[in-house]
Amino acid sequence: MAPESSITVDPSKKQSPLRDVAQGAALKEQLPPAKSSQTYPPQQSSSESAESNASLFFVGTATTILEWEGLRLMTDPNFLHAGDHVHLGPGVGGTRKTNPAVDLHDLPHIDLVLLSHYHADHFDQEVEASLRRDLPIITTPHAHKHLTHKGHGEAFTAVYPLDAWESMFVNVTSSSTSTRRPHLRVTGMPGKHVGDGLLAKANDILGAIPPTNGWMLELGYISSDQSTNFECGYRIYISGDTLYVSELEKIPELYTHAGKSIDLMLIHLGGTTVPGPHMPLVMVTMDAKQGVKLVKLVKPEVTVPIHYESSVASSLRSLFLRLPILKFTTGSTKTDATLPSTGAGIQKSDYDVFLSPLSDFKDAITKAGLSDKVVYLDRGDEFKFRVK
Repeated sequence: MAPESSITVDPSKKQSPLRDVAQGAALKEQLPPAKSSQTYPPQQSSSESAESNASLFFVGTATTILEWEGLRLMTDPNFLHAGDHVHLGPGVGGTRKTNPAVDLHDLPHIDLVLLSHYHADHFDQEVEASLRRDLPIITTPHAHKHLTHKGHGEAFTAVYPLDAWESMFVNVTSSSTSTRRPHLRVTGMPGKHVGDGLLAKANDILGAIPPTNGWMLELGYISSDQSTNFECGYRIYISGDTLYVSELEKIPELYTHAGKSIDLMLIHLGGTTVPGPHMPLVMVTMDAKQGVKLVKLVKPEVTVPIHYESSVASSLRSLFLRLPILKFTTGSTKTDATLPSTGAGIQKSDYDVFLSPLSDFKDAITKAGLSDKVVYLDRGDEFKFRVK
């Protein structure tokens, strides 16, 4: 594991995240009001709401905006609109079916971007063209290479690569006179779209599906310049776009079972299929079954699912109930003919490559007796919490 490095962000500068802002255009001060605010446990009184000092706003797909101590951190920015297309690999594309909860050009200041992988449904073409080139981005070594090796004036200049189990500190400049200064520790977590085996080797050659990270975010404070004095007040695990692979089993070993409890897990679901649900040959993100397995493994205080499909038309799904999905797990490749169960009704999903609806996850969570450990957010909702 490499030594921890650090960067400093200053929320007081309130810079637009975009480079194409019109001259004299006013920067939005805040995100739009949340449609609904959730907490865990559910609030019993308004006084409990006042105790929250941090929030997570769900934009859509895997895009969230974390606010704490003036800091705004954005994950996997994707702001395409319904009908927009994305290129997801050789011969593979997707179409956005919903609008984001806030438009890209209506964002307030953003201090830091956390990018799980370099894929168009997580870092779309409009985002890539529009973001300020000096906006700090923490991401994978693969994405770092792509973002920093561009033509004149197009390369991103503040990209920080983290591999699995590597960490860095983000020092948050604060006007507070308190001796406790806010810091964020970011650690790369393992993740795999494709497990080991022949198809993994083929993917290495073709580069069809990029490598991906999960993240552990530790929000806390230090009382001196020495990072050894860092005190974590809230821990968030973001799974990233991964299948359930054996490498994930090291997470509870290093955190949950080591006295470092995970307060919140943002779990990427959807059962994303390649080339798509009309020909579901390969599944590259967790479906409901794998998602529940990860919840049981990590044992977070609360889980919030993102990167999901709410439900799909049963008439469409029935055409593929007997088609096999290849699930790639570490060290083996197996065929599983059991597709996600049919959702009720027709609701819009973020992208047409998602096959496992959120209703499947809800059903599986209920059967596992874990319903009281999950909070569900719709696009435009927020989750409030307290960093100690």
